[in-house]
Amino acid sequence: MDQNIYKLVYKVTHAGGSGSCFYLKSYNLFVTNYHVVNGFHTVAIHDNDRNPYLAKVVLVNPSLDIALLAVDADFSALPELNLAADDSLAIGGKVSVAGYPYGMPFTVTEGSVSSPKQLMEGKYYIQTDAAVNPGNSGGPIFNENSEVVGVTVSKFTNADNMGFGVRVEALRKLLESVDGVDRNTFQVQCDSCDELISEEEEFCPSCGEKLPEEVFAEREQSPLSVFCEQAIAEMGVNPILARDGYDSWTFHKGSSEIRIFVYENTYLFAVSPINLLPKKEVERVLDYILSEDFAPYKLGIEGRQIYMAYRIHLSDLTEESEDEIRKNLVNLAFKADDMDNMLVEQFGCEFSEYSKQEA
Repeated sequence: MDQNIYKLVYKVTHAGGSGSCFYLKSYNLFVTNYHVVNGFHTVAIHDNDRNPYLAKVVLVNPSLDIALLAVDADFSALPELNLAADDSLAIGGKVSVAGYPYGMPFTVTEGSVSSPKQLMEGKYYIQTDAAVNPGNSGGPIFNENSEVVGVTVSKFTNADNMGFGVRVEALRKLLESVDGVDRNTFQVQCDSCDELISEEEEFCPSCGEKLPEEVFAEREQSPLSVFCEQAIAEMGVNPILARDGYDSWTFHKGSSEIRIFVYENTYLFAVSPINLLPKKEVERVLDYILSEDFAPYKLGIEGRQIYMAYRIHLSDLTEESEDEIRKNLVNLAFKADDMDNMLVEQFGCEFSEYSKQEA
């Protein structure tokens, strides 16, 4: 497998979870599954260095379970990724599955083709014994020539070594329509006549085919999500780029990584892994941490990692308290960004592996 593949496979995140996608330079578009972005017209994608980009969902075909994403950024330095010929796979052929399983960092698993044309629910899929897990959906399946033979779509929950992918000819069918795609508009391709539909309709205006229910609908945010994203916006961060699953956000403010999430439907946490303890003269920084009052925040240590944290019980989030709580969330981000630099300069601490030191 081409070692540059990792440059072309990105993680997709939104308020519903995460998945994978990959870049096709010839089309200047990213490919993922429809079910990965279902309910969202704008998502975030992240490269292997955790740089986020705003991506618009510009074309979906729910029947094929494929979606195309457009990003207003320069990806000209990325290598080309080729599509394999239709019907190029055979039983026993070697394939690789690339993506971000469970939202973890980029991984590649290898396996063999169990069936190049497995019929399920009236459509043909690639079946492979390569490891496929939630989060891999939308990522590419490669052959030994590093050509895309399919788009990872699923696995059977209660079965091992049974992963599936949308065959490359289905992807090619959708790509044949991209010349007519408005890259600023959400559009649906009719599976019957290939018409591109941008206005919400119940039936295809060209052939009368019934469109999937709620295919144009966007998922509504919870009141808590709206509250947290107001705070994130006040930090100067685009909340869409920060989304990392349901009621969960991860982003950088300056050099510090900030994580906001709900724990067991009970507590709202804001946490920043700011620094690592120095390898020598640890007492000075420990004395500082123990002697200073950081309220309403707390500093904690796990191993060498220093954390700054803020926690509230969800029942304490009321109309009377929400302004103060939002202010505390915002200030944690700024305080963490200041403190990590101070701990390096004054106490010899190291930046955390989660930090962006160039920020």
